[in-house]
Amino acid sequence: MIPLSTRMRPDSIDHFIGQNHFMYKGSLFYNSIKNKTFDSAIFFGPSGTGKTTLARIIAREMDGEFYELNAASTGIKELKEIIEKAQLKFFGIQKQSTYVYVDEVHRWNKLQQDTLLKAIEEGVIHFIGSTTENPYFSINNAIISRVRNIYEFKAHTVQDLMNILKYTLQDTERGLGNLSIGYDEEALRVLAELSSGDARVALDTLGFIADNLNQDMQITTKLVGEAMQRKTSFYDRGEDRYNLLSALQKSIRGSDPDAAVHYLARLIHGGADIQMIGRRLLVMASEDIGMAYPTAITIVNSCVQAALMVGYPEAQINLAEAVVLLASSPKSNASYMALDKAMNDIETKQIDDIPLHLKDSHYAGAQSRGIGLDYKYPHAYGGYVKQQYLPDNLYKAGVRYYEPTENGSEAAFKKFLEGVRKINGRD
Repeated sequence: MIPLSTRMRPDSIDHFIGQNHFMYKGSLFYNSIKNKTFDSAIFFGPSGTGKTTLARIIAREMDGEFYELNAASTGIKELKEIIEKAQLKFFGIQKQSTYVYVDEVHRWNKLQQDTLLKAIEEGVIHFIGSTTENPYFSINNAIISRVRNIYEFKAHTVQDLMNILKYTLQDTERGLGNLSIGYDEEALRVLAELSSGDARVALDTLGFIADNLNQDMQITTKLVGEAMQRKTSFYDRGEDRYNLLSALQKSIRGSDPDAAVHYLARLIHGGADIQMIGRRLLVMASEDIGMAYPTAITIVNSCVQAALMVGYPEAQINLAEAVVLLASSPKSNASYMALDKAMNDIETKQIDDIPLHLKDSHYAGAQSRGIGLDYKYPHAYGGYVKQQYLPDNLYKAGVRYYEPTENGSEAAFKKFLEGVRKINGRD
């Protein structure tokens, strides 16, 4: 049986849902496909976000020969054969370009990737590579320089997934419309949230539920939880996730690791995904710990990345480490408050121009305009020299945004800045 996610792949660009940051009607991306001017590209992002689907749509719209390869199972021999055929079409009577889509292109080694270079440069093939890895690290620079654009595919939003699921339940040709399946709106939302932005997971789970529903049954939150083998009690009460995240942050801010771990456990038990928890922990590392322990964010980021890599259940160990670290760290929100005060000034005050000596002077004619002439290079003075940096009216008003605390490492920064401000006559 063909999986529902495969059956429901859109066959035209106008039916494609998601990636609205670059793919929308009238965008350059959309127009390049409609105008048949689309060139080589690299698609990168998580699984189930439409990379392969969009590549197939592009090939169909371009009316060109299309080869779809998987880097895990295709070697240089097969690739060279495709390029030879493409050369005959391109330089022969047909003058036709060939589209080559390589899924998981990051799996190819440098030699395999370099096989594409000449063909891409000559226009013999239009190359579309997809990868879940950052292409700037996983794909050769020589290929990146020959590819016009790199498009980042983002995890589908909950609303995107709900739109896809509803369309599938109504579609009578490829979807489930002929089955007249009833559903709770909340059940679809829970399914969308538990799918973590992956349309393939959402659709195939919906297909599994539909194939095994008894007559007169409808899709409920309970059935979604059963299908995904996840607890859905957390998702039955939408406000709980925000209450628990709030309690977690306030317990960390209050330096109570016991309470913080308690709320982390409730989040995990309730089905909160790693990204939801990880995003909040990274915010806390800067908002609540900040300069009192500036390396906290590095450690927390490592814990979150490790959690994403290993997945549940082991991921909870990484998350627990991050939570205990944050709760046990000295606290300061001084850097956050500094930015808040600066933003308020920008929104409420008329701010003078940047001082001339701070403006960019690396161009002809700058000096004749008095730009950069009086700038003093601090390193030439042993690391610090008295000099104005704020715009005139803020400097004259003695504006001070950052007020360091005595907590943790920030005490050392405070001592240094007090010395600097004394030299500068701003203490």
